[in-house]
Amino acid sequence: MLSKAGCPKTMLSIKDALDALEGRWKLLILFTLAEAPKRFGQIAKEVSGITDKTLSKELKSLEANKLVRRTVHDTFPPTVEYSITSHGLSLEKVLDELHFWGLAHRKEVIGK
Repeated sequence: MLSKAGCPKTMLSIKDALDALEGRWKLLILFTLAEAPKRFGQIAKEVSGITDKTLSKELKSLEANKLVRRTVHDTFPPTVEYSITSHGLSLEKVLDELHFWGLAHRKEVIGK
């Protein structure tokens, strides 16, 4: 339950989570990777509207936060694949709740 008087530790943990997941793309990238490991181009196709520059930046940030793993395969040319880590998979309940909240929000605001 949300409290009006915020606990400093709670505020800090929420800030940390928002810092790791900030922006409009990171959760969508994680949702895409939860299905299976993918190459850069596959992610770009599935996350509609994201630019290559932004996708690259977001993947680096997700990797730095240990939510995504980047694997370079020994092929010619080198093949790079991205997969979600177990730490990233721990966001499954958050994504589910966000999905349900989004449905309710759409119904409330748009009426559909």
